[in-house]
Amino acid sequence: MYIIIVGAGDIGTPLIEIATRSGNEVVVIERDAQRADLIASEYDCLVLNADATTKETLVDAGIERADGIISTTEQDATNVMVCLLAKEFEVLSITSVVHNTEHMNLFRQIGVNTIENPQQLIAGHLYRAVARPAIVDYMRIGEQAEVFEITVTEDAPIAGKTLTEAGQENILSDNVLIVAIEHESEDRPQTPRGDTQIKPNDLLTVYSASGADPELTDIFGHYEDRTV
Repeated sequence: MYIIIVGAGDIGTPLIEIATRSGNEVVVIERDAQRADLIASEYDCLVLNADATTKETLVDAGIERADGIISTTEQDATNVMVCLLAKEFEVLSITSVVHNTEHMNLFRQIGVNTIENPQQLIAGHLYRAVARPAIVDYMRIGEQAEVFEITVTEDAPIAGKTLTEAGQENILSDNVLIVAIEHESEDRPQTPRGDTQIKPNDLLTVYSASGADPELTDIFGHYEDRTV
């Protein structure tokens, strides 16, 4: 893809690394000269030391052929202006960081993809890592539902059971789905079926409509969440 990234700060820099490493053609727009020079010296991308809120800069960045633009600056006003200009150029994919939750409606009215308050998301993940040590990674869906990863211990109630057996024995409730399974002996995750057996040390991707409460993590042999 041809991607324009606006801002090379704490959020933009890791994004630049990911985008360039994935083989995309990346253009970075950064107002701070020192940051711009640093990015240009470390990553395989074109860097413009300029103001992204002007049409001239976006034209220089090749916005007319861009597949997507991502605005990551620390100022919501700057991000809004970048998104509005990108809309004028009819960029297919427009994404922006939103720092102040009060501004979310404005971004939604513009019709762009948003990532709300990254610092708050990071804080939430850090707290979750301490409060729920059994969970490897998670994503909240709506108010209650979650998708999370968890390993199966040797003495887990579900260990050695097929998914059909786990359902018949009421080990898994109807609002819980095993989405993917990574076995130690296999290179890639598999999509589970009814006759798929859950083994100790499997890494499971789990969907729960009611979230990952301790009663659910107990099923996979993790009782430590009750003691935190």
